[in-house]
Amino acid sequence: MSKMKYWFVNVVETCLRMLPIPTRTGLITLGKPDRHAPVILTCNFHLTVTRVKRALKGLNAYLLVANSRGVNVWCAATGGLLTNHDVISVLKTSGIEDRVDHRTVILPQLAATGIERKLIRKKTGWRGVWGPVYAEDLPEFLRRRQKATPEMHQVTFPLLQRFEMAVAWAFPISLVMGIILWFLWRSAVLPVMALIWGLSFFIFLTFPFYARWLNPRAERRKFIFIDFGKGGFQLSLWILLMAGMVAYGQAGGSGSWSLYWREGVVSLVVVLLLSMDLMGSTPVYKSGLHFDRLLDVVLDESKCKGAAFCEQVCPRGCYEVDHAEHLAHRIQGDLCVQCGACIVQCPFDALQFESPDGRVITPETVRKFKLNLMGQRLVET
Repeated sequence: MSKMKYWFVNVVETCLRMLPIPTRTGLITLGKPDRHAPVILTCNFHLTVTRVKRALKGLNAYLLVANSRGVNVWCAATGGLLTNHDVISVLKTSGIEDRVDHRTVILPQLAATGIERKLIRKKTGWRGVWGPVYAEDLPEFLRRRQKATPEMHQVTFPLLQRFEMAVAWAFPISLVMGIILWFLWRSAVLPVMALIWGLSFFIFLTFPFYARWLNPRAERRKFIFIDFGKGGFQLSLWILLMAGMVAYGQAGGSGSWSLYWREGVVSLVVVLLLSMDLMGSTPVYKSGLHFDRLLDVVLDESKCKGAAFCEQVCPRGCYEVDHAEHLAHRIQGDLCVQCGACIVQCPFDALQFESPDGRVITPETVRKFKLNLMGQRLVET
């Protein structure tokens, strides 16, 4: 793929990122791989496949594209759209078994919420190895003989990712609002679209400065009388926005209470749309719509054998394993995003979810039922 085409695909599919965009499943040959070449698996979200291929440019490897229904790895695995069956299917039907002499497949770490290595090996004979979180780390991961550094295992939310999320939210919302306002208040179309894009970039690019107030588990202090973690962020943003609009209107002599009322309604809708699930739009917080955000991951030390699978798959670095004692420790539990990957992968069922009222969600339940968009475990795999 040429550089121009690559960037065109990135721009277009970032704008449409909220939609499933599937690509063909099966086997892709990269370079001139031999019978010892690495086998790497990913989902069939077109943007992901494009970026993985770009990251592996110049290397010789086989890329297996499993059916995730056109959804990215983490969302698909967590939501039951990228399952054990999908991995087994592509391993068995792609012809990869006739291409290589080994039986090792590199799995995307963020698929650990829905893919069980133990089951894959039992059904296919293929040994799964967890690759890095980000595709750009794959060359270094391969150079290190398929050994990931601790940094490769952790998700972050750097500037570029926040920029992409701003675009992913602003584009569809501005498109829909523009169409509606074209028929209801035509003169407001361009100002409202500018407002949507400006607010979206403001919200995501400044995220690190107010993120601690959004964490439902962190100790927060109220700013004046507003608790940012309970809708206060949206309220504060809307009040500041309206204050600016009124001040601008009064200074220019063009303001009226009728205009302010209309601006207030539209701006409130815009603020709510852009931030209705702000935590769920990041890789570092659980969706605010999901009950799982209130759950605790509890470790039963009597069952733990120090296998370190939890340490390998945790995207937030919450675990540290004492290999001398053969025991895992949750060292940064406040960073947990309740993804459940550690629970799914623990071979000894030493981890489980517990709710604030003491109810237990067993490992069997977490493995068998995945989360739908409302955070309910209704999708059976």
